[in-house]
Amino acid sequence: MKTYSELMKFTTFEDRFKYLMLDGVIGEMTFGSMRELNQIFYSSDFWKKEVRPRIIMRDGGFDLGHPDYPIKGPIYVHHLNPITARDILERAPCLSDPENLICCSMPTHSAITYANPNLIPKKYEERKPGDTCPWRTINQGE
Repeated sequence: MKTYSELMKFTTFEDRFKYLMLDGVIGEMTFGSMRELNQIFYSSDFWKKEVRPRIIMRDGGFDLGHPDYPIKGPIYVHHLNPITARDILERAPCLSDPENLICCSMPTHSAITYANPNLIPKKYEERKPGDTCPWRTINQGE
């Protein structure tokens, strides 16, 4: 069972990704033909007004909670351990347990789900004068 506490022991984004990466098989083990339960849960006030905002605040809007990876766009709150239709029907604690939740970007969520490290975002680098033109330097006037 993966946990937020264990995830935070990894200092690099790449190691956090490897810890969370699924085997690329989704759907049947989680919801199969009962996907509407998934949509009902993620549309609920419980999720949208209680659980999700608490996790976004905790993680500060950073991808996998890593301060070098601010999320530029929609924030996904991802269950570290996939939830099932039964979890939703029984309102299992894993649905809202902060130890089972982490913020991530859409590309990171897809990379985790499909076990594809090529989808993870690159580290955010602050722009500098002249960085878009490799043959110029900052001291061009010399």
